[in-house]
Amino acid sequence: MKLPALLALPLLALAARAQTTPPSPDTATTVASAPEPAVETACAHPFGLYDNMELVYRLTNGASKPTGELRYRVVRLGSELNKKKTRTTTTVLLKSGLYDVKNRLLHQQDLTFRCSRDTTFTDGLTQFNPESLKSFRERIFDFAPINIAWPNRPTIGSRLPDGGSVVQVRSSAVDIAKVSTLAQKRRVVSGPEAVKTPAGTFQCYKVESERESSTKARADVAFRTTVRVIDYYAPAVGVVKTEIFGKNGKLAETRTLAAISKGK
Repeated sequence: MKLPALLALPLLALAARAQTTPPSPDTATTVASAPEPAVETACAHPFGLYDNMELVYRLTNGASKPTGELRYRVVRLGSELNKKKTRTTTTVLLKSGLYDVKNRLLHQQDLTFRCSRDTTFTDGLTQFNPESLKSFRERIFDFAPINIAWPNRPTIGSRLPDGGSVVQVRSSAVDIAKVSTLAQKRRVVSGPEAVKTPAGTFQCYKVESERESSTKARADVAFRTTVRVIDYYAPAVGVVKTEIFGKNGKLAETRTLAAISKGK
């Protein structure tokens, strides 16, 4: 079964251990958005995340037909000190689960978000698409995620660093291919503006980028696909909506924040 390319998207927010009986994509709980915390305190709880908190994103195709859900659950918040012990970085360990419209679990993975000073970094593995490795059987995969930066105070017109995932495919004796999914040419184009979702209405910045998926078997041979992506980013919550456009310029996929559940 083909996985939605949205599994690769930033995202952001989060997920988790698979639920025993996952809710139907058509009945995701709608909740009112809570007041957004001051940006100055964002690194204490990046994107307003707390232990056991859960977020649900509803996935749809270009015709607005449901294709599944992406769920995140916060497992643990922690902190790290740099070697000089002069800077503290907040860490958030998450588990994500991708489900199809029949509530079947398609993919799970662990993610780590970080926040330091004025920037939150989402795990580059949010861009990873498991479909990209299906043709490689009985191989060794070395993952090298590149964190994706989200400023707590975005500036209109600013360029954001690239990020995503790179996977080296190899056997025990030789490298075979390099598979990557990267968010490139990221730029804050406008905002803030109100964006309405089933989980509430949020003040968002519009961030445009190009997502390049590449499989490179040799130095002179690479297969690439590039699509246009628009993220609607609320600094206190994360990305609340993502739109992906196909080669023809038409909307192909959407990911929308459907529910936020506080930790128990």
